[in-house]
This record gives sequence, structure tokens and C-alpha cells, in this order.
Amino acid sequence: MLEQTTAGHDSLHVTLTGEDRPGVTNALLEALAAVGADVLDLEQIVIRGHLTLSVLLDPRERSGALVAAAGEVGHRLGMRARVRAGAGQTRDRPSGRAHVVVLGHPLDVADLASVTERIAAHGANIDRIRRLSHYPVTAVELDISGAEVGRLRHELAALAATRRVDLAVAPAGLARLGSRVVVMDVDSTLIQQEVIEMLAARAGCEAEVADVTERAMRGELDFAESLRARVALLAGLDVEMVEQVRADIILTPGARTLVRTLKRLGDTIALVSGGFAEIVEPLAQELGIDHVLANRLEVADGRLTGRVAGEIVDRAGKAQALRHFAELAGVPLSRTVAIGDGANDLDMLAAAGLGIAFNAKPLVRAQADTAVNVPYLDTVLFLLGITREDVEDADALDGIRTPAPLVTPR
Repeated sequence: MLEQTTAGHDSLHVTLTGEDRPGVTNALLEALAAVGADVLDLEQIVIRGHLTLSVLLDPRERSGALVAAAGEVGHRLGMRARVRAGAGQTRDRPSGRAHVVVLGHPLDVADLASVTERIAAHGANIDRIRRLSHYPVTAVELDISGAEVGRLRHELAALAATRRVDLAVAPAGLARLGSRVVVMDVDSTLIQQEVIEMLAARAGCEAEVADVTERAMRGELDFAESLRARVALLAGLDVEMVEQVRADIILTPGARTLVRTLKRLGDTIALVSGGFAEIVEPLAQELGIDHVLANRLEVADGRLTGRVAGEIVDRAGKAQALRHFAELAGVPLSRTVAIGDGANDLDMLAAAGLGIAFNAKPLVRAQADTAVNVPYLDTVLFLLGITREDVEDADALDGIRTPAPLVTPR
């Protein structure tokens, strides 16, 4: 079947649609080549076995022959051929390009509809959509034009806070490419536990430590005061108990996949923790992480003294560390990513090019660029535009079996 609307224009837009099979692209291009034309643009996409092939041509005054050639190919292959006036090369590329990544577990159609409605209300256009992952979450990426990236990020963050959907907005083009510095919190982010609570359990002071933590959450103590108060309760604990805690650490699902994939891409990875170097440093060495900043427990005669050695790594210290690691890597702050869950991470999240609240407290979710509310740390990869297939293909080349999700999405 051939549709034709070409009169009075100096370029032709040829579209072929139908069931995909090997050789379709070659058949069309060879038929057009027999007539002769210049290619101005070329796009092809296959969705669920349905092919759309689009060619924009300068016909060199051979429009009639090109129309006939396209029609013959469509008839021979049992596909729909359409030839119409092309837009030529005169239209400017839309400005304000961005990527919007939407995550769901599952991804409800009403949630996705609310995102697309907000994009339309913003005055932006969705140029392309692709799926990044189908597990452990469903993730789709929308390529947007005509957006004010900062304002759109703010508008969609407000939407995400009211619905059960996670999303991120990132500039398109060169701003998204190149190496990154990724800085992570440790407790309840890279690992599932809170180390101070594990130490308190061995010291028999869980209730007292929990009380100090609660006072800090009420704003009665700042982080440094609360840390000193909690560490003081650990005085006398045998240093071997710290070794036991280290052995009991459980990584967050997807942590190894996240770190392994980012390292393949040449990214710099750092851990900044209000916890303790005695736990964090061996963990970083095991995972191949580049930099570590954490507090250090003072030890005398094989026991904890109840004091922190050196300057405390607090909220401001985490942000300063992110800037320092970016400077060491020669990377601008716009190419940094920070991941954390608590109020102690807020300055770091704000300083980063992309701040991600990972299963975070409501206050942190409200202030971060984006939030992830599923228990899989490797979902951060999707926010960076990396697909699940990319990860699995790279793992297969290295002989690594990518872990299956712990929970099958509904």
C-alpha cells in the first residue's frame, strides 16, 4: 500500500511500516539507490516486532521515480509505504533537551500518565520512549525537548512526592556523558544495617543508644553531639566485637552490581560515612571502591575508649568530601552523584549534580533531586540511563551471573 503527498516540496520523507524481518532496510535503500538521492536523515525502530523505517531524502529532482521505488518495495514486502513532503534541514533542533527516567515496582499506568501530563503542562514534548529495565523494577526513559530542566525537575519531584513513583530528570547531550564521581552513604544505603546499633547490641546498651538517636531526631542534639554520646556508651567493648560486626554486615541488594558497573564505565566511587572506618575501609577494599571518609573509633589496650579519634565526619564534612573527590578526579560537580538516606546526607545531596534519596526519611526525599523507594541499589543505574540489558551483557562477557531479583515485580 502506498500513500503519497509530495507536490511542491524539495525533500521527500519515505516511511516503511510493517512486520519486521531481516533485509527490510537493505531492500528499501537498494531500491532508492537505484534511482539516486541524498540521505538527509535516517531513523528506524522496532516495537514488539513492528518496524518503522524512516528516510528523509534530497530527491535530486527525481521525486516520481523515488515514490515508485518506495511503493514497489512496500508491495513486494507486504508493508505500508508512505511518501510525503519532508521537513528538509531548515527546522532547528528543539532546545531544552532532557531525559526523564520513571521507575515503578510495579509501574502503574496511572502514575506514568500523571508524569506525561505534567510534561505536557510544562510545554515540553516527548520525542522518544524506551524501556531500561523490567526487573527488579520497571524503568522507562523519556527523551524530552522544549524543557527547562531545573523547573521540570522541581515540578516532577513534587509529583513523585504525591504518588508511588520514582523519577529523575537529567540534561541530555554531553552533560550526561563522560566519567562521574559517585559518592554513597554507607549505613542503610550501601549496607542494610546501622553499625552503631550492631555495636550497641554487643555492648549491651541498645536501649541507651536508641534513646540518644531519638533525641537527635527530635533536634535536641546535632549529629556530632549524638555520635559522641552514642560512642561513649561503647566504652570498654572488646575490639574483637568490631571484627564480628564487620563479618555480619549485609550489603543492600544490587550494591555489588552498582559498583561493578560504574567501575566498568570508569567512574570514581567513594564512601562517606558518619559510621566507622574500621567497618567501611575493609568493605571498600573488597568492592574496589576508590575513596573512603569515615569516623574512627579510639582504641586502647584492645578495647574501645568511648571516644572518636580525630575530626567527626558530619553533614558538612560529607559535602566537603564530595567536592574534594570531584576535584581529585577532575570532574565538575555537575558530573557527581550522591546517594544517601538521612538528614546527615542533605548537604551532600544538594551539592551533587544529582542527589538521590535512597529509601530515605520524608525530609530527605522532599529535598533531594530524586528518590528511590525500592530496596535495590542498582536501580540507581537506570536513573543514569544504563539499561538492565547493558548490565547483563557486560556481566556475561566477564563470566558473571547477574543476580535475579529477590521479589518478582507484579
